[in-house]
Amino acid sequence: MPLLEVRNVTKRYPGVTALDGVSASFEAGEVVAIIGENGAGKSTLMKMLGGIVKPDAGEILINGAPVHIDGVTASVAAGIAFIHQELNPLDNLDVAGNVYLGREPARFGIIDRGKMKKDTDVLLKQLALTFGPDTPMSELSIAQRQLVEIAKALSLTARILIMDEPTSSLTLTETETLLQLVRELRDRGVCVLYISHRLGEVKQISDRVVGLKDGKNAGELLRDQISHDAMVRMMVGRDLVRTAYIAGTSTQDGRRLHVSSLRTSRYPGSSVSFDVNSGEIFCLAGLVGAGRTELAQTIFGTDKAIDGAVSVDGMPVPLGDCRTSIKAGIALVPEDRRSVGILVEWSIQHNISLPHLDGLSRAGLVDRAKELAAAKLESAALAVKSPSVDVEVGNLSGGNQQKVVLAKWMLGQPKVLILDEPTRGVDVGAKAEIYDIMRKLAKDGVAILMVSSDMEEVLGVSDRIGVMHEGNLSGILSRDQATEEAVMHLAVGVPTS
Repeated sequence: MPLLEVRNVTKRYPGVTALDGVSASFEAGEVVAIIGENGAGKSTLMKMLGGIVKPDAGEILINGAPVHIDGVTASVAAGIAFIHQELNPLDNLDVAGNVYLGREPARFGIIDRGKMKKDTDVLLKQLALTFGPDTPMSELSIAQRQLVEIAKALSLTARILIMDEPTSSLTLTETETLLQLVRELRDRGVCVLYISHRLGEVKQISDRVVGLKDGKNAGELLRDQISHDAMVRMMVGRDLVRTAYIAGTSTQDGRRLHVSSLRTSRYPGSSVSFDVNSGEIFCLAGLVGAGRTELAQTIFGTDKAIDGAVSVDGMPVPLGDCRTSIKAGIALVPEDRRSVGILVEWSIQHNISLPHLDGLSRAGLVDRAKELAAAKLESAALAVKSPSVDVEVGNLSGGNQQKVVLAKWMLGQPKVLILDEPTRGVDVGAKAEIYDIMRKLAKDGVAILMVSSDMEEVLGVSDRIGVMHEGNLSGILSRDQATEEAVMHLAVGVPTS
């Protein structure tokens, strides 16, 4: 008898059927990957199990008995823990407060802070984390927050653990730690439902793969059937030609972005200098906490610089003011798209046009026809899946939300495009589309500065790789020098020979 089973579950939203008669079963002590393109129904199915959405038809069974999961509390009571892709921590609390939020241990009616911190510390050590239970959440990076969410799920001692893109912001080292933890949970009899667009991880960790396409069952692969090509065929319904790397057109005298002795508030004692040439994809790699995101945000102007200079095409760009950076031709696609990249309650049209209202206005009023035409053009160019540009961005899948963030900057034709984890939570087909867009922009002379924790992406897309370690640029690798070993040596502060 399966530990968990879904039978003919259906979920409809206005204008779209998210799930259409999906059935699947899951055993105790196995890792099952749920794969599919963005919008295939993966997240809707998981949210149904997590009590966030209710099915319009079908049933859910645990140990053969039907269960009614009408909320998160009911899901937890059924033994289900859910690690969400989109994180919503409470920044005014510390790590322990977030891990045990709503389940705080009490003694004589008073929260037992000592026990809560002690139990949280055990979980953090299990994940090999260096920060403590009393660390404020506001001080943590996206990757660290994601690991806190994993610790929270572990604290529930659930029988069924849902992991939605758990490694999307993690580096190679942290990913391996997490995958080892997944194996240990499986050996303890936990059923792990693993959603990831990183197919190498899926092949490495999964006992079975269940595919969804357009809200329906697309097939299933057993352990000895799992391969990259087989998974792609199941997801997209065809073989996906792997795009060969196309070298950039940059030249040494074509410097577009110049960063000189820049010091960030995260690492005020370290200064970083580098150039990105016209037509080049320059990647910042390194471990989580190395200062890559802070450097990108300081260049763009959302973080204050301690010292240093930035210029575009030889013209100085005032630091600490993103408006002047945008006018100078710098654009930033942030790592945390939902919090700072988009306005989730606004339409696709209004999100795309937001940074460009001056150019879309006449006599101080927005030309709605011009705005609509521009939004349609950029939305179509990036193949955003939506019935219209009037749809709220919050209703789109994660990958389509990322395309909207990219589209709003493409409208302004930037000279320098900063991409922080550009394919986080994006499916394999959309990844190929984004890489094609990046190469096209580079071919048109745009200087692309990419921050990425995906080693395959780092090695496969970059013209040059700058590796950071504790706020310093520990080395720059040309394409013919770039190997996984070389990147990791520099990431841990060991210079290459």
